[in-house]
Amino acid sequence: MKITEKEFNALTGKETIIERDETASEKKAREKTESYNLALVAEAEAKAQAKATAEGKLAALGLTTDDLRALGL
Repeated sequence: MKITEKEFNALTGKETIIERDETASEKKAREKTESYNLALVAEAEAKAQAKATAEGKLAALGLTTDDLRALGL
């Protein structure tokens, strides 16, 4: 993956743009972050699915989440 770095020298007002390949450690860190983010998304989707399933079961019984709150559950 290419990395673009931009440097600005405040004294000269010159801007330098460098494009380079990522290092092995940068690649490892990027991949670790990507896998962590994918895990977070999967976890959030699983929680949303579980909530929807639970609400569906409650609806089949004629209850709502407000009914459960009123019962202290």
